[in-house]
Amino acid sequence: MMIHAKAKSCFFAYCRERAKPSAASSIARCAPPCCGPPGTSSRRPTSAGCWPSPRVNAEAAYQYRNLALDDAIFKRSRAALVKALQGGKQLTRAQLGDVLQRAGIAVDNLRLTHLMMRAELDGIVCSGARQGRQFTYALLDERVPPAAVLERDEALAELTRRYFASRGPTTGQDLVWWSGLTTADANAGLDMAKSQLAREVVDAQTYGFSTTSRHAKDSSPTAYLLPNYDEYIVGYTDRSAVFDTSHNDKLDARGNILSNHTLVIDGRVAGTWKRTLKKNVVIIELSPFTSLTKAGTCAVEAAAQRYGAFLGLPVTLV
Repeated sequence: MMIHAKAKSCFFAYCRERAKPSAASSIARCAPPCCGPPGTSSRRPTSAGCWPSPRVNAEAAYQYRNLALDDAIFKRSRAALVKALQGGKQLTRAQLGDVLQRAGIAVDNLRLTHLMMRAELDGIVCSGARQGRQFTYALLDERVPPAAVLERDEALAELTRRYFASRGPTTGQDLVWWSGLTTADANAGLDMAKSQLAREVVDAQTYGFSTTSRHAKDSSPTAYLLPNYDEYIVGYTDRSAVFDTSHNDKLDARGNILSNHTLVIDGRVAGTWKRTLKKNVVIIELSPFTSLTKAGTCAVEAAAQRYGAFLGLPVTLV
């Protein structure tokens, strides 16, 4: 079916809005399926995506060499991390840096960053609970329930299906951007998942989305306070359906929509926001691109209250 170009933005925003959670920020994510290495009985997804990740490691090979990180170092670091975290322990990056140093592994000059990235890619560690404002790591095998092992084609089809179900309407190019797959693998995944995808043509570009997408009740306006790098924006190469680039001058000094906390109203980025955490209150500073309507203001206030409830703190809007 051909959709008139002027309806593109409304069509995309509505469909993508249907998939947004009701939480104050988009915490829930559709995790991609993962395949374990041969001989493993249960492998789990990590925060780095689908592992093992030879493409990521291949791209990082130059930096590994510059930092004198080889297979022997990675093996030693994995052993030290497992020993430190086993038994349900959760440690910060700084604490694990101390662990590695005591094991005789230098962690200066970005070595710690790459050692922890490799441990995530190898399925050794994943995100743990916060310690105050500090993020922690935990052992993946202890923190994440076992998942079925999929053959490569099965995993590729499932990854594609989940991407389009959670982020559609979207394109094969968006899938390549988001997943890191090759174009050939993305096309193969699309072919295998095509029976579960609906298609619409907009401006001669084909967009896919799940045939089982739920239909939301019309409850306009609806607002969300989204963090930077939220999937609602970072999940696509073409963001014109949700963001008008004429507002680039209203972003922070970095000038990149990805790095800004975004205020989304009825599926469109309507401004940015900042938070300040105090002992007994969270202060939210709004920077809308244009004046908000009364209904829009009420929707934003409701979103702020949901965010405060998530933090367990009262909210002051400024």
